[in-house]
Amino acid sequence: MDIHEYQARELLREHGIPVPPGEVATTSEQAGEIARKYGGRVVIKAQVHAGGRGKAGGVKLADGSAEARKFAEQILALEIKGLPVTKVLVAPAEEIAHEAYLGAVVDRSSGVVVLMASSEGGIDIEEVAAKTPELIYKEQVDPRYGLLAHQASRLGFKLYPGDAGRARQAAGIVRKLYDAMIDAGASLVEINPLVTTPTGELRAIDAKMNIDDNELFRRPQIEELRDSESETPAEVEARDVGLTYIELDGDVGCVVNGAGLAMATMDLVKYYGGQPANFLDIGGSSNPEKVVSALRIITADSAVKSILFNIFGGITRCDDVANGIVEASRQIEVTPPITIRLTGTNEEEAVQILESAGFSAMTDMDEAVRKAVQLAKQHE
Repeated sequence: MDIHEYQARELLREHGIPVPPGEVATTSEQAGEIARKYGGRVVIKAQVHAGGRGKAGGVKLADGSAEARKFAEQILALEIKGLPVTKVLVAPAEEIAHEAYLGAVVDRSSGVVVLMASSEGGIDIEEVAAKTPELIYKEQVDPRYGLLAHQASRLGFKLYPGDAGRARQAAGIVRKLYDAMIDAGASLVEINPLVTTPTGELRAIDAKMNIDDNELFRRPQIEELRDSESETPAEVEARDVGLTYIELDGDVGCVVNGAGLAMATMDLVKYYGGQPANFLDIGGSSNPEKVVSALRIITADSAVKSILFNIFGGITRCDDVANGIVEASRQIEVTPPITIRLTGTNEEEAVQILESAGFSAMTDMDEAVRKAVQLAKQHE
């Protein structure tokens, strides 16, 4: 689950990280009033679940209330990566002498939290990671012991060698960042930039936090931070009906049961020269309505040129999936061609259901994926 910057800032502030004040506005008039209260120069920042806000015109510096109102009106009219901007953060502009980066992420390969720091913070941190990875320092956190004091201090001195004051400040922020991540059940936390003011104080003027969905049942207060209006309609519908759905950039829509099979299916689509349009796992349920919802979500994506069902029936019954496909074809106008691979529980009954409705099914996974990729290429 993504949360907005202003929400992440508040969670970091609760853990004692020095975050400047800021308030959220949903209208240009509110933005102007907030700017008047702060006085002087303010920054207006789009609150949207998308990167690249600055380059899209979603971050502006304003001198005074009138300019803040004008810029907020412009930003609130934007769409950034297909998502409308419905609110902005208004915060006092900081005097910046230096920018650094701090982050913490669950590293899937090692299975532990990795803390990262770089003295080259700012909007081009991705370029730093790609071109000069040696400038990003890392510490792995052993989950048995948590973050140790010497690890935090090491990162602090990597950021500010020869400046013990700033290094100690940074080490304290590193410790609090890790605590905030664990308490929120986050899979990613970033401060970019962590700025040094002209007086030598550190400030976290931007924050990003992604929450692990699997942690939400233990943290209802974090679940309340979800902003469904800032999510794509497909993702909201999928969550409401119990599907796991992630939209991708390809044109082969995938409906699969089980996360492992879904990943293998996407790999095979790539192997045969295609591009998966989504990750969609209907799970172990045999409810045909889940299949109807899955097809409704996928057909709403205009980029999808071909649809692939890859079902390995264990708990999931193939005949229920077949009934769902047939029912969806009655309820929804499905334009992209459908390729169906079914094998497992009640496979023979499923084939009969499909054939009686004019569909065909196969049992070989490679054959089905190749066909789905070919159909997508034919409809480009």
